[in-house]
Amino acid sequence: MGTFNITVIPGDGIGPEVTSSAVRVLEEVGAKFGHKFNFEYSICGGAAYDKYGEPLPQESLQKCLDSDSVLLGAVGGPQYDDLPYEKRPERALLGVRKAMGLYANLRPAKLFDALADVCPLKHAKNIDMLVVRELIGGIYFGEKGVRMGKYGREGYDVMCYGELEVERICRAAFELAQKRRGKVTSVDKANVLKTSGIWRKVVHDIHEDYPDVQLEDVLVDNMAMQLVRDPSQFDVIVTGNLFGDILSDLASQCVGSIGILPSASINDTTRGLYEPIHGSAPTIAGKNIANPIATILSASMMLKYAFDLSKEAEAVDKAVEKALNDGARTADLAQPGLPVLGTAEMTDTILKNL
Repeated sequence: MGTFNITVIPGDGIGPEVTSSAVRVLEEVGAKFGHKFNFEYSICGGAAYDKYGEPLPQESLQKCLDSDSVLLGAVGGPQYDDLPYEKRPERALLGVRKAMGLYANLRPAKLFDALADVCPLKHAKNIDMLVVRELIGGIYFGEKGVRMGKYGREGYDVMCYGELEVERICRAAFELAQKRRGKVTSVDKANVLKTSGIWRKVVHDIHEDYPDVQLEDVLVDNMAMQLVRDPSQFDVIVTGNLFGDILSDLASQCVGSIGILPSASINDTTRGLYEPIHGSAPTIAGKNIANPIATILSASMMLKYAFDLSKEAEAVDKAVEKALNDGARTADLAQPGLPVLGTAEMTDTILKNL
C-alpha cells in the first residue's frame, strides 16, 4: 500500500538495541498492513567520531536529508566528555535538527493505567500532556564562547528568539490543542528575561487566531513545582528549547519512567526525526536491559505524523499498552510479583500483541 524510506541512526550506548526493537516493530507493521519500509543506516554521534573523527559526517547527514523520515536511538557517553565542543556527539543531534529545519519537538507524557504504582507521585491519575518544545533556536543555537571577564575566564551562551520563531511553534501548539482538550500552557520567565517578554507577547498575539483554545502563562520555576504537585492539570505545554529540555524530563517521571517517553521532531513537511527522550545509558548498554518502549512509541509517532498511517500507529500503541496491562515490565518499571523482561523479550511481547 505504501513504500517509505527510513534512515536509522542507532547511535551510542543502548541506541542500537532500542532502534533494533523499533525496526522489528515497523517490519511487522509493514507485513500486517501491506507497507514496505526500507531502512538505510547512518552513523552519527560518538560512533561517527570514533570512526571518522567527526560526530556528523556529511554523508551521514545527507542520508537523513534524502529519507522520508529518520529514526534515532541515542548519542553520547562519558568517554566523549573531554572532547572540544564541536566534536561532541550531541553536536550531531543538533546538526541534524538544524539541517532538517525541525523546529517543533513533540514529547507526549501519558500515564498508562498499568503503571500507576510505578509513578513516584501519590494518587496519580489522568496524566496526559504534550510538551511542545521549540527545537532549533534559543540558547542552544545562540552565540557562545569563552572570554576574559571581571572574574577571570567566563563562558557565555546567548538566548535569543525572534518573533517568527515563536509564532510557528505557538501555532503548532494551538493546533495540537484543538485536537486534544483545548488548553495551552505557555512556559517562560517573563519576570526576568527579555527573551521571555517577547515570547509571551507573541504567544498572546497568536492566541487571538485560536479563540477556542484556553491559554495560560506559567513561569518556569512554578511550572516545575506544578508538574510535581498536579500534572493532570496540563494538556499542551509550549516553551523554548532550554526550558522544554528540562521540563520534559521532569514530565517523564510523572508517568513512571523516561524509558517509555517518545518524541517527534517535525517541521512544516511530513519528514521528521523520531527518537526516545532518554539518553544513551552506557552503563547498561549491551546487557539486554534497556526499555525499548520509548523508541517503539517513537516509531508509532512516525507512522502517524510522517506517513499518515494513524490506524497502524494506533495498533502499535495498543500493543504496547496490552503488554503493560498483562504485566510485562523492564527493569526500570519493575514491580513486586511481576517478571522483569529484557529488551528483546519486551519487544517479542509487543510484537505478539500487534
